[in-house]
Amino acid sequence: MKKITACLGVAALATAVAACGSSSEPGQESGTITLRVQGMPPATDKPGLASFEKMVADFEKQNPGIAVEGSSAAYDPLTFSAKLAGGKVEDVIKVPLTEPQGLIARKQVKPLTAELAKWAHYKEFNPQVLRPLSDSAGEVYGVPQSPFAMGLVYNRELFEKAGLDPDKPPTTWDEVRAQAKQIAGKTGKAGFVHESKNNQGGWQLTKLTYAFGGEIEKQDGGGWVAAFNAEPARQALTLLKEMRWTDDSMGANQLNDQNDVIKRFAAGEVGMYMGTPGTYRLAKMTYGMRNTDAFGVGPLPQAGGNATLTGGDVYMVPKSTSAEKTAAAAKWLLFAYAQPQYDTGSAAERAKALAADPNAAVGVPTLPMFDEARQAQIDEAVKPYVNVKLEHFRPWIEGTPKLQLRAEPPAQAQAVYAVLDSVVQAVLTDRDADVTALLTKAETDVNAKLAASRQ
Repeated sequence: MKKITACLGVAALATAVAACGSSSEPGQESGTITLRVQGMPPATDKPGLASFEKMVADFEKQNPGIAVEGSSAAYDPLTFSAKLAGGKVEDVIKVPLTEPQGLIARKQVKPLTAELAKWAHYKEFNPQVLRPLSDSAGEVYGVPQSPFAMGLVYNRELFEKAGLDPDKPPTTWDEVRAQAKQIAGKTGKAGFVHESKNNQGGWQLTKLTYAFGGEIEKQDGGGWVAAFNAEPARQALTLLKEMRWTDDSMGANQLNDQNDVIKRFAAGEVGMYMGTPGTYRLAKMTYGMRNTDAFGVGPLPQAGGNATLTGGDVYMVPKSTSAEKTAAAAKWLLFAYAQPQYDTGSAAERAKALAADPNAAVGVPTLPMFDEARQAQIDEAVKPYVNVKLEHFRPWIEGTPKLQLRAEPPAQAQAVYAVLDSVVQAVLTDRDADVTALLTKAETDVNAKLAASRQ
């Protein structure tokens, strides 16, 4: 992948719900396949539900032998495994990107490559977004929705005030440390802020560990165990400790979640934080960032890992689904989540609709679903409506394709993050924190949670 698409902030809505029963029900034609799919918006989302219902009609008209029955069931880590094992899930399931590799390894979902490859544009998929949904042999097991990749958000205005080049954000963590210290010294603002509460400290430590070449979990026999009590995470936490206590470049307030950080960033109080281009919308639309030209974003800085964290939702097909329904499910996935993103006309319509609102952010980049040639066509289609300065996103656009996309920990991610929150908080609030001791205790706590989840 060489380019990043201009995301319009409205995920392609799935096409379908409805009103369908089995082929034996009165009034339904014999031989009709009823496909049960997750992804239907809840009844409280009336516009989303209306779009979903309209699109099901379009899909069923195009595929007269298939009836789609929508489900608003949401992924619940506490009940999902039992439902999946008992065959009590839909024919198409929606899971966060923490799950595919575990589902694939346990052979709980079906490979879809052969069915997806029947689509004329299959080879135009961006391999970078399919890799986290694939096995070691290259079989693809799902279709992503609105994938993202983490980077380094920075305040271009503070960079200039500190004597730094706003068009060249740091690309290594040594550079982040040096520039954060320079921003703090020259402007009095926090040079870099790391989230630390509401499970987001652990989430951010995961990104940092990946950048240092480490892991959070690894497979051991039939399950997952902690893998973070190793040199990469120790180096990452030591970096944070030195920035906080030696350099004094992280400000006074260390208990922050994402909303806290973006609110402070929008007010011009933060030089850098780990985030996506999409946080531009929160800074502008939620927290009233006046000088939006100060928003810049580059690729996630590295320290030997050459990787960044990716996320989003994925649609997959359970192993229990019949071959006939699997073929229908692949058609559905392409129609609902691939074709709307591929079509330049649809992209332009969404951009035009958003541009009617002067407060909207149109053209904020995200990971593209398709290759460079197609993305160039999509970018050209939405260009008349873009109202953000794409050159300020250019470092991220050009740098992210060079990194490996790594998913979140596959087992009990939120529970793991909660444990790691306390590690991050200790490092940022206690000058004498012992990084090795903190990681050793966290390893014991996480392994206990992972073991309990297997029982």
